[in-house]
Amino acid sequence: MEFELRILGSGSATPVPNRHHTAQVLTVGNMLYLLDCGEGTQRRLLEHKISPHRLKVIFISHLHGDHFFGLFGLLGTMHLQGRTEPLHLFGPAGLDEVLTTQFRHSGTELGFELEYTLVDPTQHLLVYEDRNVTVHTMPMHHRIPCCGYLFREQPRRRSLVRELLPAGLTPTQLHQLAQGEDVVDEATGAMLVRHADVAGPPKHARSYAFCSDTVFTPSMAEMVHKVDILYHEATFLEELRERAAVTLHSTARQAGELARLADVGQLLIGHFSSRYRDLEPLLREARTEFSNTQLALEGTIVSVPTTAILA
Repeated sequence: MEFELRILGSGSATPVPNRHHTAQVLTVGNMLYLLDCGEGTQRRLLEHKISPHRLKVIFISHLHGDHFFGLFGLLGTMHLQGRTEPLHLFGPAGLDEVLTTQFRHSGTELGFELEYTLVDPTQHLLVYEDRNVTVHTMPMHHRIPCCGYLFREQPRRRSLVRELLPAGLTPTQLHQLAQGEDVVDEATGAMLVRHADVAGPPKHARSYAFCSDTVFTPSMAEMVHKVDILYHEATFLEELRERAAVTLHSTARQAGELARLADVGQLLIGHFSSRYRDLEPLLREARTEFSNTQLALEGTIVSVPTTAILA
């Protein structure tokens, strides 16, 4: 099953050429999850040939414009294209009020239902679950209420090992074992074959942590411990560490430090200040703390294979 992250935008508040506001799409199996929706997100979806109608869930980290100003336009386009399927929005208090106000003053009546879940940005809580993933909020420390989102793949069924299967099993019994069930004698209830005895080792459940705008918070490492992919903002270089602290943002070195403390598989850094046209210094700085770091450039795609197992 696919587990793939695609970066649509990785800029900060002020746009620069070829760097868009924050937006990402996480694909797990047949589900697409949109994380933040900065200005121009719908155009980025078009460029990447991703139909907005495939989106069923959108997660907004906070109400600074570079993280959600594209949402109203995206919803309007979905309406104009005839969407009827409900759309589930997650975000901090005020998201529903802002959108409702925009709809009212623009005379927009959507042809589909918006289902709001207003999250508590101060809590680490399970807020969403489907057959593919669970999603927990992660408190960020920013100028306004802000949270990240932690995606964990649902435990996947262990595969049967042919050599361990006893002879004489019926197709029905094989199907039961393939579904993770034990096989018992229908007449006596006696155990015939335990699934655990004929299945391979548990498969690695893949994970992704989206850490939106935040000041460097070492304690966050516990929440994202050993995730496969960690995205962390890196708005400034270390030489502007004081500026980062005042604006409640992080430096590239601090992002790398958090990745090292959390022992993650891979670090992606983004939300770059418009003052940096050349991003290589930010990458080098983060790698001084965590070598497996990559820039979250426009169009970057990172996949986690089904065999991924962290050391």
